[in-house]
Amino acid sequence: MRYFLTVLLLIAGHTILHAQIVISGTVLDNTKKNYVEGARVVSTGGMFSITDSMGRYSITVHDNDSLYYTYNNKSTQKFPVRNITTPNDFDISLRIPVQSKYSVLKEVVVYSKTFKQDSLENRETYADVFGYKKPGLSTSIGPGGTVGADVDELINIFRFRRNKRLKAFRARLEEQEKEKYINYRFNKVTVKRITGLESPLLDTFMLWYRPGYDSLAESSEMDFNQYILNAFYQFRRLVNVQPAKKED
Repeated sequence: MRYFLTVLLLIAGHTILHAQIVISGTVLDNTKKNYVEGARVVSTGGMFSITDSMGRYSITVHDNDSLYYTYNNKSTQKFPVRNITTPNDFDISLRIPVQSKYSVLKEVVVYSKTFKQDSLENRETYADVFGYKKPGLSTSIGPGGTVGADVDELINIFRFRRNKRLKAFRARLEEQEKEKYINYRFNKVTVKRITGLESPLLDTFMLWYRPGYDSLAESSEMDFNQYILNAFYQFRRLVNVQPAKKED
C-alpha cells in the first residue's frame, strides 16, 4: 500500500512539474504568404499533429518538450516549449516554396470586391453630390413648344455658397474614399504576415510607411508586397529590429 501511494505521489509530482501546454499556430512557406497543408508537427514527448488546408495546427505538449516540423521528409530545428512566448500564435515559415490555393493574394482579391461594393454604395448614397456639376445656362422646352432658359439652372448660378459647399463636400467624400482604400490594402494583417512585426513596432511601421493613394492604386499586388518588404528592411535598420531566427 505504501509503495502504491508513493508511486501515485511521484506521478502527481511529475505531472505538476511538467504541466501540459497547448501550442497552436500556422505553418507558412518561405514567402510567408502561402499556407503549408499536411506538415507534421512533432513533440519530443511523443505527440504529433498535422496542419490543415489553412496551415493551422494545435498540439498538446509538456513544458520540458521540444517541437519540430516535418514536410517532404525534411525537418526543422527543435524549438524548446519553454522558450515559446506566444503558445497560441506560434507561426513558423519553412524553407520551401508552396503553391497554395489559400494565399494572401487571393484573400486580397476577395476583399477588393467588398471594397468596390462599399464604394458603389457610398456613391449611390451621395449621388446628388458626386453627380454635381458646376451650374451653367441651359435651355428648356415649355408646354407650347417654346424654348427658354432653364430657370433652376439660372438660379443655381447665383447660389455661390451652395455651389461652394457642394464642391467641398464632394472633395471631402472623395478623400475619405481614398483613405478607406489605403486602409483596406495597407492593413495590419497583411503587413504582419509579410514582416512578422508585432505591436508596438507594427504600429510604428504602419505610421511611418503608409503609402499614398496614387502610388497604391497603380501598384500590382506583387509590387505592393515588395514595397512592404523593402520598407521593412529599411525600418529594421533604423530601429535595430533583430531578424527572426531561421528555421531549418
